[in-house]
Amino acid sequence: MLFLLLCCSDGRSFEQIRLPSRPWFLFTKITIIQPNVLSYPISVVYYLCFGLTLVIFHPIQWICFNLFGYQAHKKSVDYLNFFLVKCTNLLGTTYTFENREHIPQNAPIIFVANHQSLFDIIGIIWYLRRFHAKFVSKKELGKGIPSVSYNLRHGGSVLIDRKDPKQAIPLIKALSEYIEKHQRSAVIFPEGTRSKNGTPKEFAQSGLKILCKYAPSAYVVPITINNSWKMVKFGAFPMGLGTRLQFIIHEPLAVKDFSFEELMEKTENAVKQSIKN
Repeated sequence: MLFLLLCCSDGRSFEQIRLPSRPWFLFTKITIIQPNVLSYPISVVYYLCFGLTLVIFHPIQWICFNLFGYQAHKKSVDYLNFFLVKCTNLLGTTYTFENREHIPQNAPIIFVANHQSLFDIIGIIWYLRRFHAKFVSKKELGKGIPSVSYNLRHGGSVLIDRKDPKQAIPLIKALSEYIEKHQRSAVIFPEGTRSKNGTPKEFAQSGLKILCKYAPSAYVVPITINNSWKMVKFGAFPMGLGTRLQFIIHEPLAVKDFSFEELMEKTENAVKQSIKN
């Protein structure tokens, strides 16, 4: 009634006012993406294989680390992630790494990437295994997950409390000194959390700043990750099928050649400009 009174205020009579024959929401096209029917049984098989792989490699890691040391443990983690990649292949997932030849050899590396899902990590560990990647991860991942938690605690990565920034400083400092000494690599996701739809969040500076400060001979290597979020676009179940994960490796930036402000701007721009939703 209020609508009619407002319309009549311009001088028109009730008879001159034409109302739509259908409610407004029936004129709006709403697209709802439904999972493929096959994704349900395939996801069950995937989760069985994925979980079994984690359980099998947990004692293998323990034996390698405690009896044979770092190199043996590193190999066990490499092959753990090889089999995890193969598990995702059951879903029709493929991985493409572009420009791997751009990554400097025999130098500490700081990989800086956007973050979309845990499959970012699986891909980086396996396909960039020669660089001994260590991660800056949230402390919650350090317990309760077979194989994954063990590797994070014993493989050289650091576990930080995101609610306590002061606690993170000495841990990230130690990681940067480690990669500087051993010419290995650190991986940091400056967004701090995963993007659920591929749209990048603002990059935080503090973690990268500490890494650069205490690894002055390092190269920052920006990486753009595309389509990883589509693996979990329906949530944890069912999984997305036929996802093509793309990892674009950008031009390395020597830490010593730039101020941190320049380095941060160039890195963030490189990563974000190549993101495709």
